[in-house]
Amino acid sequence: MSGQGFVYGIAAAITCAIQLTGYAVAYSLKTETFYDILGGVNYLALALWSAVAGSIDAPLNWVDDPRKILVTILFICSRGWLLIFLAWRAHERKGDSRFDEVLGKGGGQPQPFGFFVFWMAQAFWVFLISLPMLFVNSSQVNKPGFSAYDIAFAILFCAGVLIEILADIQKALWVKRGRKGDFCTDGVWAVSRHPNYFGEIFQWWCLFAFSYSSSSNNGYADPLWWVGILSPLFTMQILLTMEPTGLCNAEGKNLKRYYDKCPERYSKYRENTSILIPIICYKYVPMFLKRTIFFDFEKYEYKPKSDGSVKNDGLES
Repeated sequence: MSGQGFVYGIAAAITCAIQLTGYAVAYSLKTETFYDILGGVNYLALALWSAVAGSIDAPLNWVDDPRKILVTILFICSRGWLLIFLAWRAHERKGDSRFDEVLGKGGGQPQPFGFFVFWMAQAFWVFLISLPMLFVNSSQVNKPGFSAYDIAFAILFCAGVLIEILADIQKALWVKRGRKGDFCTDGVWAVSRHPNYFGEIFQWWCLFAFSYSSSSNNGYADPLWWVGILSPLFTMQILLTMEPTGLCNAEGKNLKRYYDKCPERYSKYRENTSILIPIICYKYVPMFLKRTIFFDFEKYEYKPKSDGSVKNDGLES
């Protein structure tokens, strides 16, 4: 097995061990409290493992390779924030309704396999998101300097992390203040209805692009570098298409509470605010662009079962 293959293989084994152990303990206790926390711990464990193991046969030790130092620090900052935020959120909420059915909290029968699926989905997400970081840390390429390309994508990665952090903090403070206005429009939430999801997706596209310079075959010819594209693609799959999380959980039928409380104000907010990509003057963006590159798909609209004042969430002209 090659040096990179060894790093990847053990990283997969570490991920499986953490998630399977977490599942076994959590199901025995019938709790989901540390589900998100173990996801964060898993990320940090992979960063530590790849930083140590990736230097074994490399021309430079990790401490002498600025590219590996930078990508590890950026990755730890991103996932470290996620760990802190999710731990705080788990403490504040004292539970997660996503798991009520599979844990039998509503009086139903517990579903061990359903709970297992949640943990395995997290295992896949953690490992796939970590692919660009694993690629850089296990690379045998000696490129001690940074090109303008590297610097640009490192800065953009930081921007994605910052947007996510700002969105999380601004939303948490809005909740603490009593959810004034019924829906959050503070800070970055004024230019995106889901800026936290945008920051999460954007940063992994940037890290995948950054990892290009660590390829030994000029990037485009290195199959292992191309494997790293699964990081942003899987993140988009989870956040854009899968229930019970991401946009599918936040939009569609779950918008009913806003249309029951403040239909006119919320319709105006949706009309003027991008679903994902932060942008001003969204109202004037043509519908075909909203339905394509801006990801504002029809499936995310709220469609009342009976006739009412809300027909199309204010998106159709």
